[in-house]
Amino acid sequence: MQDLTPKMHNMDYIDLHIHTTYSDGTFTPQEAVKYAKKVGLKAISITDHDITGGIPLALEEGRKQGVEIVPGIELSTELESYKDREMHILGYFINWEDTKFEETLQILRNARFKRAATIYEKLAKNGVYLDKKEILNKDSRESSIGRLHFAQAMVREGIVKNVGIAFYKFLGYGKPAYVPKLRLRPHEAIQMILRVGGVPVLAHPYIGKFNNKNILRNLKNSGLQGIEIWHTKHSQSIVKSYTDLANELGFIITGGSDCHGEIVDGTILMGNLKIPYRVLAKLKECKAKLDPIRDTFFDKQA
Repeated sequence: MQDLTPKMHNMDYIDLHIHTTYSDGTFTPQEAVKYAKKVGLKAISITDHDITGGIPLALEEGRKQGVEIVPGIELSTELESYKDREMHILGYFINWEDTKFEETLQILRNARFKRAATIYEKLAKNGVYLDKKEILNKDSRESSIGRLHFAQAMVREGIVKNVGIAFYKFLGYGKPAYVPKLRLRPHEAIQMILRVGGVPVLAHPYIGKFNNKNILRNLKNSGLQGIEIWHTKHSQSIVKSYTDLANELGFIITGGSDCHGEIVDGTILMGNLKIPYRVLAKLKECKAKLDPIRDTFFDKQA
């Protein structure tokens, strides 16, 4: 049984789910690290969507600030039996410099860019006119554009009051400007992460209502190693429920705020969850077992 009771004194805390300007966050990698230092976090993971460009900058800033950086990624997938229901897979301690890995990510980013152009056209047809250069000027080789960029632009232009309304009225599934994106199958994302020495973890399972034991067992057979039990949308009862599942099925547990910077009413989620450092220690043990030959990353931050 994994110990979930945080010791509130002399405790180091972590946040293993953070996005930057390289995908759909508002913090640069350096700003994310500085904010982590400000709120007293011992370690964070940069987990941008389909892109690793922010990792080297975060590592450099982490050395300056004394904040440990876990190189990560977040990949969107879709179960064949659950059409248009996303499952996100996080990858930790990945070899982000792997050429084939980057080539696959580039294909996903190119598809995201084409999707963004279609979203722009659909919004215009529905009377929502945004600055095309501002929205579509992101170089798909250097950033990963998604629906949140449109939502943020709509808030800036005063078209909607907040990001949630933008998704509810225009960008969410079944709404006028919804466009499906190219997605991997979960086993493909898991294998991608394993091939570059990473530890694949199921992100925010409650959001997708992924609590079916057969599905989770199949994912484990594909190589999934863990479940993100702590998340800003997970209540204490949800944390307990998924922890019980993780214990029963033999998964490690992780957690993160899913911080995107200041995107909703100026609220910054990073540091809001009290995730003990021992969770990262278990993640490191898993990394060492999966990838003993290339398990040298921890020495590089010393």
